[in-house]
Amino acid sequence: MEVVLQHLSKHFTDKKGNVAKAVTDLNITIPSGKLIGLLGPSGCGKSTTLYMIAGLHKPTEGKILFGKSDVTNVPPEKRGIGLVFQNYALYPHLTVRKNIMFPLENMKMPKEKAMKLAQQYADLVDIGKLMDRKPKELSGGQQQRVAIARALVKTPKVLLLDEPLSNLDARLRLQTRVEIRRIQRETGITTIFVTHDQEEAMSISDEIVVINNGLFQQMGKPQEVYDEPANLFVAKFLGNPAINIFEGEIKDKKLLIDGIEFDHGFNGEDRPVLVGVRPESFRLDTEKGKLPIEVDYTEHIGRDVTVIGHVEGQTKTIRIIIPSEQLATIGDAKKLKFTPKRVYVFEQSGERIK
Repeated sequence: MEVVLQHLSKHFTDKKGNVAKAVTDLNITIPSGKLIGLLGPSGCGKSTTLYMIAGLHKPTEGKILFGKSDVTNVPPEKRGIGLVFQNYALYPHLTVRKNIMFPLENMKMPKEKAMKLAQQYADLVDIGKLMDRKPKELSGGQQQRVAIARALVKTPKVLLLDEPLSNLDARLRLQTRVEIRRIQRETGITTIFVTHDQEEAMSISDEIVVINNGLFQQMGKPQEVYDEPANLFVAKFLGNPAINIFEGEIKDKKLLIDGIEFDHGFNGEDRPVLVGVRPESFRLDTEKGKLPIEVDYTEHIGRDVTVIGHVEGQTKTIRIIIPSEQLATIGDAKKLKFTPKRVYVFEQSGERIK
């Protein structure tokens, strides 16, 4: 089921008449059968967007289409959606079986058929042997799977997940996000997954939608968005370690950082700019390197090493990722060069130049 958001906005007004714009003029098309990650910092409007799709929030402006059907004013129970909340919202007094069957019982489905479907979807999410347990007897990951099975058992047109992994520890998050990807592929249900964790979004999403301050920033395949950020916010939000940002200038069509020429071929007037360089784009090169740094400390992360240092004569921290066989120790004076592949130039406003 394709989901289309047309000029979607949501504004909240408090008792004093103050208006808070949670979402402003979103125009997004979510392809049928795909897993889409809504990604952005806390408070950016991604959960509000999800709740408008679910029907829990009424849009201030705009439309929501499921396929060719306008569902903007259709109540949640008639939209054909499955919703998994951050806290799972399981009934503590009911068994796993009863929790999964609950929406089917509300639909007046015959008990025998409901039990069969509950078992089918419990098996799909790998909790088929836990049907007689109650939520308090389950781990966080198992509770999350019960919530997903309960959402899927109705055979929804669209599955909505609101930060479903945030209550799990690191190991379970890794395991469960793989399971979510598997379940989505096996069911083929259009799935919208809200998270502030870029690693989660990039690892399991077919495409990601980046939102900030209620405004659309960029949509695309995760690697494409990482490689070609539309603006400074996207470049800074994606990546771990984060992108390095330098103050630079364009002068005589050349890019300068600290007066050192790094690139050429820029049109327009001379002006100050911001330069973003991904940590993996740097290389230590004593002979050909142009940017001098001093190493403050290193972080060994398996086959790679994250080197944290500062530009000589400045306090600005710079992070680079190098192969473990390249040696860098605290106090070393090094010179850096970088490849242009993941070097980005922005106007002071954040607009991407190159």
